[in-house]
Amino acid sequence: MTEPTATPSQPQRVRTRFAPSPTGFIHLGNIRSALYPWAYARAQHGDFILRIEDTDLERSTQAAVDVILEGMAWLGLDHDEGPYYQMQRMARYREVLAGLVERGLAYPCCMAQQELDALRERQLAAKQKPRYDGAWRPEPGKTLPSAPPGVKPVLRFRNPQDGVVAWDDKVKGHIEISNAELDDLVIARPDGTPTYNFCVVVDDIDMRITHVIRGDDHVNNTPRQINIFRALGCPPPVYAHLPTVLNEQGEKMSKRNGAKPVTQYRDEGFLPDAMLNYLARLGWSHGDDEIFSRAQFLQWFDLDHLGRSAAQFDEAKLRWVNAQHLKSMTGAALAPLAVQHLARRGINADERLPAICELFKDRCETTVQLANWAQAFYADVHPLAEDIAKHVIATARPALAQLASLLESAPWDAPGIAAAIKATLAAHGLNMPQLAMPARVLVMGAPQTPSLDAVLALHRRETALARLRSIPA
Repeated sequence: MTEPTATPSQPQRVRTRFAPSPTGFIHLGNIRSALYPWAYARAQHGDFILRIEDTDLERSTQAAVDVILEGMAWLGLDHDEGPYYQMQRMARYREVLAGLVERGLAYPCCMAQQELDALRERQLAAKQKPRYDGAWRPEPGKTLPSAPPGVKPVLRFRNPQDGVVAWDDKVKGHIEISNAELDDLVIARPDGTPTYNFCVVVDDIDMRITHVIRGDDHVNNTPRQINIFRALGCPPPVYAHLPTVLNEQGEKMSKRNGAKPVTQYRDEGFLPDAMLNYLARLGWSHGDDEIFSRAQFLQWFDLDHLGRSAAQFDEAKLRWVNAQHLKSMTGAALAPLAVQHLARRGINADERLPAICELFKDRCETTVQLANWAQAFYADVHPLAEDIAKHVIATARPALAQLASLLESAPWDAPGIAAAIKATLAAHGLNMPQLAMPARVLVMGAPQTPSLDAVLALHRRETALARLRSIPA
């Protein structure tokens, strides 16, 4: 039987992990707990391990696993090892459990559930902290109770009864818990399956995890896990417990409170590097830098600048960050992203799309909005009746007709189209908005667009002329 053992003292290669439970679709609060260990491993030239903690058989689903994998792939959070699945490691857990029992560090407990419930009620009535009282803990000279008929024992970890558990958390600072506050944790259920806190320790030892960067909802688990590390003869990793991410209502972000799966942001047109930028700032900072690249983030990231306060999600800020990243991209880089959205609508783009993306990117917060603009070049437009009534007025209609006539023979580029527009304005005594806004409504379905000559030049001539002449009676 092989048990985890301590490794010789030497400079260790950084090894971090992300260990989600596939019991619900992963949201932004969850994925931030993947971002920081990934970034730390990359910044330190270490390894990032993905582990799926799927021991909750009733609630774990393959669909949730798929969202984890898809979301991480979309964000570029590549892992060096895994995914490992805890359900595939049961033999290993049982091997280590047997070793603990053999060494007297774990013991069977046959306290029935009714006894535990009654004990809890007595303790609460006495205003004591509910905890297991050690009735089945073997001690020299102690006579153990008789096992109730039909009760299958659990295995409990023999927690130290004196001293303290202490660690220097990279976020929360020094934390110290008295062992007298910790009872003997159940580490295997009556059917023999190991429990969460035990599996985590064995996994972290076997996978040589050096830094555990996770949500602060795990702080209460940490002293119990440290004691199990020590019982197994291994030093615990460095811990960094991240503050909670709150939703826009100030509640803990969760699916129950309306959090969206990470993959939904992909489908809504957010850029992975923008999402990484935004998530990084939900609990970490580099001076006053708001917008930065993936490369800059990995160059700057460390554990010393993690925030101690809960961060609040703000979709308006996310959209602003996304817009900044979108503007910095070329039309050629944006075109493949717009193609995906157009294809879902049954629209085939062509060689004009990179130039279309270049022209409209400054007006967009997401690639879905970019695709909405591009759609007008490949599918029919349907101007709103109020826009027609407001802009395509009687004084504009003769000018629109003349513009269409001049454009029949004008060079089909921005300078040639600009010359035709200028001639039309002069002939009818109009200013630019009086002609450009009704023309945009007819051609693009919206009164506000980039420069009219640039917009028309990207249309097919016959399409633009037909739309300019499609004035409702």
